[in-house]
Amino acid sequence: MSQTLTLEQIRRAPKVLLHDHLDGGLRPETIIELADAIGYAGLPSSNATELGAWFTAAADSGSLERYLETFGHTVAVMQTRDALERVAAECAEDLAADGVVYAEVRYAPEQHLEAGLELEEVVEAVQAGFALGCARAAGRGESIRVGTLLTAMRHAARSSEIAELAVRYRDAGVVGFDIAGAEAGHPPTRHLDAFEYLRRENAHFTIHAGEAFGLPSIWEALQWCGADRLGHGVRIVDDIHHGGDGQPSLGRLASYVRDKRVPLEMCPSSNVQTGAAESIQSHPIGLLRQLRFRVTVNTDNRLQSGTTLSAEFAKLVEAFDYDWDDLEWFTVNAMKSAFVPFDERLALINGRIKPGFAQLKWATQ
Repeated sequence: MSQTLTLEQIRRAPKVLLHDHLDGGLRPETIIELADAIGYAGLPSSNATELGAWFTAAADSGSLERYLETFGHTVAVMQTRDALERVAAECAEDLAADGVVYAEVRYAPEQHLEAGLELEEVVEAVQAGFALGCARAAGRGESIRVGTLLTAMRHAARSSEIAELAVRYRDAGVVGFDIAGAEAGHPPTRHLDAFEYLRRENAHFTIHAGEAFGLPSIWEALQWCGADRLGHGVRIVDDIHHGGDGQPSLGRLASYVRDKRVPLEMCPSSNVQTGAAESIQSHPIGLLRQLRFRVTVNTDNRLQSGTTLSAEFAKLVEAFDYDWDDLEWFTVNAMKSAFVPFDERLALINGRIKPGFAQLKWATQ
């Protein structure tokens, strides 16, 4: 490469996003309008620019628990069918505008029942919103497919119910299941019934693990629960050691994760905000990419991190001097790891991703 890739160039690349929270990606102006419509007076600002800055600053604490507190405001305005449909539609449009061609967006239906909606009504509203947003994006020449992951909160007791909901709607756009929330004190093994049910039903699931908590969380998610992917998984580096010669040596768990090609849903900016990594420059993604783990790059929460998938890639380009080949490698990893049928993954890889990157490489030679 003769020069570093720019954000605008990266935005034109066909990208794949596996770890993005619906309630962590609202437009600040939408939050203000929805809050006004329902009389919610808890927002720290009624100015969109100031509110966006507040979310980023409040999340930038080095604590996962403090980071999670910011969701009180977004969830509060996502309690009606119209609000959920609007937020989902705008999410699809925003991702498509950033060059994302396939995305899996997750949310917890159980958090959107305060105004009387049933779980099924929540799912149907979100699916309708994504369909609308994808159609609007297509009208602008920005094609995107969005699959949803239904999340259960790990501190609650509704995981089996949400798992059954995910299976019930898996032919209507729901592609998988997840558990999320504070890891410490809430191990994934508390939800074994849900995971065993999903495995019996041949359903896909990922588990938030190895973000704020270490190797035991990853081990449980894989060996007890049978997770297909790891949400974050950044602490797998705790099982990689450097000897006197400076060469990395993998422990048993790290070797298993790499050998089995377990996808890692890395979210660099979010990991720095929550203290899972000290900086982008020292983020374990650099070492894990070097060792060829199945690493993917994600946004986590675009509002709280003030980011996009293109911006995440741009930060990695700056930190690790990545080029188009590296970004394509991350992207193909993500598409290979998606929870849609194999033929659909292959069609996107061969029909959109590889040709798109080939064109970009040619144009920047």
